[in-house]
Amino acid sequence: MAEPVVLHSYRYSVYGRIAQMVLIEKDVAFSTVETVPFGDDLSPDYLSMNPFGRVPLLIHSDFQIYETAAIARYVDLAFPGQHLVPSAPKKASRVSQLVSIVDNYCYWPMVRQVCSHRVFRPFFDEPFSEDEISLGMRAAEKALNAIETIANEQLILNGNEITLADCHLAPMVGYFVESPEGAEAITKHKALQKWWELVSKRPSAKVASLNLMTP
Repeated sequence: MAEPVVLHSYRYSVYGRIAQMVLIEKDVAFSTVETVPFGDDLSPDYLSMNPFGRVPLLIHSDFQIYETAAIARYVDLAFPGQHLVPSAPKKASRVSQLVSIVDNYCYWPMVRQVCSHRVFRPFFDEPFSEDEISLGMRAAEKALNAIETIANEQLILNGNEITLADCHLAPMVGYFVESPEGAEAITKHKALQKWWELVSKRPSAKVASLNLMTP
């Protein structure tokens, strides 16, 4: 009998969706526990596993691990199937580079500024800022240009050989294109657009879209 795999995540967490996409690509059966990483409601048990009180957090039998990149790497190594980090040095280094670009230069402008203020906040009748959207779009454009260069190289982000880079980037793009500004921006980057058209059709990518109507 397989050891249980449990993912603590929050339904709107883009990083939780990254972890889910990796698990699905590796064909790992898992259950999810809705964990809201806000306020003072986190249990002492949860904080003992993740003292920072964030999501996602993965539990595999008696092993716990947090931080999305670490979860993704663990799942890739701990379970059978096609490895999501290529063995070729150039490809492997591009995967690490892309993950770092996404974390440092994509998450805040694409998700927290553009998607949050154009899509998420209005949906919940919360205040939003056109200035934040404009700032996010300017910062996102620089990141998209860098990713376009990597996609054009075709070592990774080719839509066929799925890696942790695809799993890390897809939910970010999925949120970003929920906004009209983001959807238009992607069309200006042809290699990235082609990648998104291919990856978004994968079964694992169903978790990449924001889909606010799903409870």
